[in-house]
Amino acid sequence: MEILWFLFAIGLLVAIAGPYIRRRRGGIRQVAPGSPDAADPGNYGFVRQEQLDIRVPGPDQDLMDALGSVQRSGQWQAASGLLAGTPKEGEQRWQRVQAFGGAAALELVRQPGLGAPWLKAWRLEAEKDAGGAQVHAELLVQQAWRHSGGVGADDHRIILEEAREACRKAAPLSPGDPVPYITELAVARALGYSETEFDTLWAKVIDRAPQHMGAHLVALQYWCEKWHGSREKADAFSHAAAARAPHGSLLAALPLFAVYEHLPDVILVQGFYQSAVVTRAVEGALYAVHTARADDPMLAHVRHMLLVFLVNMERWAEAMEQVRHVDGYVGALPWSAAPDPAAQYAVYRALAVAGYEANGGSPATLPR
Repeated sequence: MEILWFLFAIGLLVAIAGPYIRRRRGGIRQVAPGSPDAADPGNYGFVRQEQLDIRVPGPDQDLMDALGSVQRSGQWQAASGLLAGTPKEGEQRWQRVQAFGGAAALELVRQPGLGAPWLKAWRLEAEKDAGGAQVHAELLVQQAWRHSGGVGADDHRIILEEAREACRKAAPLSPGDPVPYITELAVARALGYSETEFDTLWAKVIDRAPQHMGAHLVALQYWCEKWHGSREKADAFSHAAAARAPHGSLLAALPLFAVYEHLPDVILVQGFYQSAVVTRAVEGALYAVHTARADDPMLAHVRHMLLVFLVNMERWAEAMEQVRHVDGYVGALPWSAAPDPAAQYAVYRALAVAGYEANGGSPATLPR
C-alpha cells in the first residue's frame, strides 16, 4: 500500500497492468483510465487537498459558525443554542452532535488534558443541558474509537462503559430525541450487546425516528460486527429497510453500505465491480439520490459512498457528478475510515477526473 500511495503522490495514475486491488476501509484499486498529464482536479475548481474539511460530510454554515465560536472563545453557548434550535427527529441534529463531539475529541488528541475547554465548561455550568450531555456522550464514543488500538483492553472497555452511562443520562434530558439512543448503538457494537439487548435499544430509536438514515447506518455496523464472516443478517437488515423506505428516502441506498462493509480485503477478480450484487446496490443508491430532497442532510453520505463504487466501476461521468456535489468535505465513509481522509478522497477524485477526461469529458462538459 505504501508503494501505491507513493505512486499516486508523485504521478497520480501511473498506468499499471495487473489485477485490480482494493483494500477494505479506504484502500485503492489500481486503474489506468487515461493520461495523468491532463487530469488536474484544479481545472474544475475543486478544493485543494489541504483545504478539504474532514469534520463534516457536506456544508453546514450554521454549524461551522457555532464551532468556530466555541473554539475561539472557549464558551459553549453558541453550540448549545444551535442544538436547541435543531429539530430532534431529523438527521441534522445527530450530525451536529457528531461534529461537536468529533471536534472535542480532536482537540483532546492535540492537547491531552487541555483541549475542548468549552465542552468541559458546558458540562460543569449546564449539567442538565441536553445538547451538552449528548455531545459529551459522543465525545466518549469517539475517544474509544480513536484509541481502540492504543490502550489496554480494560481501559478501552472502561471508556465504552462510561460512554454508555453518558448516553443513558442524556436520554431523559430530551424526551423524544433519538440521538442518545443512536449514540448508544455505536456502544452496542463495541461492547457486543446481545441481540435481545440490541433489539430493545433499536426499538427506542425507531419509535422516535423510524426513517433515520444515520441510525440505520450505525445499526448496520452492529450487524456486520455481530455476524462477522456472514453477511446474511446485515443484508437482511439493509434490504428490509430499503424495501420499507418511502419514496424520497435515502434508506434505499442502505444495501450499498452493506456491500461496502462486506468487501473482501483483497479483490483479484477484475469483474467484481460489474457483478450483479454491486450493480443492484449502486443502482438503488443512485435512485435514492435522484429522488431525495436536495437538502437532505444524509445525501452527501450516499454520494461519498457512491463515488468509490462508481470509480471502481469506471462509470466516470456519474463519479464526477458525485464529486461535483460533495467536493470540499470528506467527513464521511469511506474516507473517515482511512488514516488520512483528505488524501484518500483526493486520490479517488483524481481517478474520476482522469477517467472522465480519457472518455472525452472536460471542465466545459461537466454540469454546474
